[in-house]
Order: sequence, then C-alpha cells, then structure tokens
Amino acid sequence: MIERIYILETVDPVIFYGVNNSNMQLIKTLFPKLRIVARGNVMKVIGDEEESELFLKKIREIEKYCEEYNTLSEEVIIDIIKGKGPAVVKQENLIIHGMNGKPITARTENQQKLVKAFDENDLVFATGPAGSGKTFVAIALAVKALKNKQVRKIILSRPAVEAGEKLGFLPGEMKDKLDPYLQPLYDALQDMIPAVKLKEYMENNVIQIAPLAFMRGRTLNDAVIILDEAQNTTTHQIKMFLTRLGMNAKMIVTGDMTQIDLPASTISGLKEAMSILKEVDGIGRVEFTKKDIVRHKLVQRIVEAYDKFDRKQRATKKESNTQIKEDK
Repeated sequence: MIERIYILETVDPVIFYGVNNSNMQLIKTLFPKLRIVARGNVMKVIGDEEESELFLKKIREIEKYCEEYNTLSEEVIIDIIKGKGPAVVKQENLIIHGMNGKPITARTENQQKLVKAFDENDLVFATGPAGSGKTFVAIALAVKALKNKQVRKIILSRPAVEAGEKLGFLPGEMKDKLDPYLQPLYDALQDMIPAVKLKEYMENNVIQIAPLAFMRGRTLNDAVIILDEAQNTTTHQIKMFLTRLGMNAKMIVTGDMTQIDLPASTISGLKEAMSILKEVDGIGRVEFTKKDIVRHKLVQRIVEAYDKFDRKQRATKKESNTQIKEDK
C-alpha cells in the first residue's frame, strides 16, 4: 500500500469535481481498489502501486481534457478511464474553448485574418466598428498562447478616457477607481477562463490589467500585450506603449476610429501611428467593417445609420465652405 498526491494545477476544481462532487464520485466508483480523498485542488490516493499509477495517468488525461474544453462530463470520464478517446467534434476556425466548453471561433473573414496576422507578426493593428469582435478575438488569442505555454503572461491595457461624460470623484482605492474603465476586458476573460483560475492568474500577475499610464518604464517579455480602445491614445502614449515590446512577446492594438473621445484639438495616436508605421515590416494590419459586427443585428444598423449621417454632415459642411468661398 502506498500513498500518492496529485495536485490539480491547470483547472478549476469546481468544474473538475462536478456538481455535488458527481465527477469525483464516478472516478471513485471506477477505481474501487483505491481510497481517494479530494480536498481543494489536492487529491490523495492510497492503494496498490500499479493501480495508483494507472489512476494518476488517467487523472492527468482527464485534467488535460478539462483544461482544454473548460467542461467535464461523466461520459468523457468513462471514455478516458476505459481507454477510449472522448468523441471530439472539430470546430472550424476554432481559437479556444470558453466557459462550459463553448467554442470561441473566428466567425468572420476579418476575424480569421486577425488570427492569421497574429501568427505571422509580432505587432498587429486591428481597427473597425463596435461589435466586430476585435478585442474579444485578441483576448482569445492571448489566452490560447498562455494555455499553450507560448508565453508566460497576458497584459491588457486601456487608456482611462471618459466616453463623453465626466465621472467625477469615484470612491475607493486606486483599483476601484480604475476598474470601471477596464471592465470590458474582465468581461471577455470571464467568458474564457474559470473564475477560480482567473482569480489565481490575476493574484500571481500571470494576467495583468492596467491603465495605459501604468505601462511607462516597463519592458514586456514572454507576453501577449493588448492595447484596447487605442483610438483614445495621444501620440506620446502610443509611442510609449509600442516601445514596451520585449523578447518573445506579441502585441495587438485595437481601436475604432469613429469613437474618439479625445479633446477636439488632440490627434488620435492610433491614427498617427498607423500612418507612420505603414511601411515597417513585421506589422500586421486588419481593418474590420460593418459586415464583421457579431452583436445584436440592430448594432449593424445603428453603425450604418451613423455612417450615413456623418457622410451627410461632411457633404453639407463641404457645400457650405464652397459657398463661402464663392461669396468672397
């Protein structure tokens, strides 16, 4: 009789053990010769050496499946322990599996282009309208790279610029004041990583979410770095951010040129950077369009209506300027 310890390192124990420990009870039933005790992320197994080795081998396979798919069913456990590979349906353009095994895919042509550009370049600019999936796909690619151990951390950043309204004094510590600006990034991560694992990653700085101003002075190695809402950066801010790129690191910069919240006299750093860097090799560029919008169908119509209004406004302004010149 020997005692062995196994630690669940890559999965959320809640998902692994199942509702009311149903998965764990099934595993115990399938290994009747062993005494198995599970507490937190630690599993203790007592029994025959050969049987214990088989148990540990199967648990590793089950954990690997659970890590990849973020879900675990009794059928999968039985298939793995009985020596069969679980039935896997191949999903076209799959990036990763999100919560409850939901496949996160590149759904449009430009989303697929972003995946390809990320593979081929260390810096990618992704611009386009709201709801086109720029940020979501970028974060999915970062999570995939972390899961595949291609990088050691993910760094997500946004400029803390108010969208037209003044928020005034926000109570609490620095984190409490800044979280409202960064909430969309948390939302995307929560769709992809189990809550317990996400909390662990953030406590250990494996995943870091910080305002753009906190990036100054850092060199970011072995990481995927994402700058969201980059249309609201100034020239100096985006130059500072782009020069943070370190060894074995990849960077994705996303933005929507139609939603610039900077003062009227300030030039968007993203617009300027894309112009300055257009001839530089090793930089990918993906421009999303209204056709890529994957939110509610009304969002596409809203974007189209505003585009039409903006074109009309520009035409009216041009006509007015021409008339003034003629009058002079």
